[in-house]
Amino acid sequence: MAPRDRPSYLPEERAKAPALQLDTAAPAQSTVSSKTALRRHVRAGAENRPGIYRMFGPGDEPLYVGKSVRLRTRLLSYFRAPRGEKPWELIRDTQRIEWDYIPNEFFALISEMKLIQRWQPRFNVQHKRRRIYAFVKVTREQAPRVLPVTRITEDGATYYGPFPRVRALARTVREVAHVLGLRDCPATTPVFFDDQLEIFDAGRAPRCLRADLRSCLAPCCGRPTSVQYGDAVQLARRFLEGRAEAPLADLERQMNEAAARMDFEYAALLRDRLERLRAFSDEMVAFRGRVEDLTFVYRVPGFEGDDRVYLIRRGRIRKEVSLPKGKKARLAVARAVEEVYGEKDLGPGGLKPQEAAEILLVARWFRLNPEERRRTVAPDVWLAEQMGSRTRGRPVPTQ
Repeated sequence: MAPRDRPSYLPEERAKAPALQLDTAAPAQSTVSSKTALRRHVRAGAENRPGIYRMFGPGDEPLYVGKSVRLRTRLLSYFRAPRGEKPWELIRDTQRIEWDYIPNEFFALISEMKLIQRWQPRFNVQHKRRRIYAFVKVTREQAPRVLPVTRITEDGATYYGPFPRVRALARTVREVAHVLGLRDCPATTPVFFDDQLEIFDAGRAPRCLRADLRSCLAPCCGRPTSVQYGDAVQLARRFLEGRAEAPLADLERQMNEAAARMDFEYAALLRDRLERLRAFSDEMVAFRGRVEDLTFVYRVPGFEGDDRVYLIRRGRIRKEVSLPKGKKARLAVARAVEEVYGEKDLGPGGLKPQEAAEILLVARWFRLNPEERRRTVAPDVWLAEQMGSRTRGRPVPTQ
């Protein structure tokens, strides 16, 4: 494909730019001759335009992924590196170099990050470490549990996040379970509800101290009805979505009652728990606000007029298209805008760890380049500007 058609960043879509493969079947070449051949290859084929490049070692091992707005200059700089330094060691081990031309620095940054995370090249440092994010999981069980996890699996559960403070989240989730009376026992624990029809009722005993302390509704011994427990789970979901203050209000009421009966030690315990839950709620609301603010159509000027339009929703690049310059192209892009911003949003529970890394990178780009926000516009405004009266009255979601 031509470089301006679609930048590629997946391993199976490697660049079509000329690549030099040193002959490893022949007798070993000296480091000098290898570097000379690679340098000649770069000088003959690389241009000074934005792009990403990849260096491969023996056995096609990915050694390094990089980006530059002046690709040819950046690649040639490796051959001037002093002996013993990291760039010198990199070019010493390199047997093949590939590159893609990408029309702008923004998408080059995103492409570089995705390749590094997928390939884990030996010489890369930035983006290589997979940051551990924490999520809150509401399990899909007869009596759902609320658990802190660091991995998302296709198990039908709902996940909320990401949250950067893994250890702190575990304690906060425990507080949520205690306040709402949700169980935190193993998944193998038998569950029974008070409205569950049973032939034999042996008067089951609680299986843990939480039932005796009344910090759990105790479905292990059939205390709550399925509706009562389900209401508590729904309240937990609303709290995790930032839509319910009831758990905080209930905890504050318990604290005031404890203080009124002069049980100050218990009141202080409830006060600390309340402060942690409020901080957790504020953190969720703040993160959600930053993500939702990253929903717009972003037009980016490109090399030699290759302007691109990025459809960004909740911090993720959902689609990349060339700037439309004709009626037919504008109609095609308008359909893409309506599709991307009109589809159902999975909300706070629909985010995966690799998507979180992209969101944080996009947020960082606009934080470090605040002037770029002037190139963004709400989807409905973009449609009205591009299509005129043809789209008036057809609202497009902006979140």
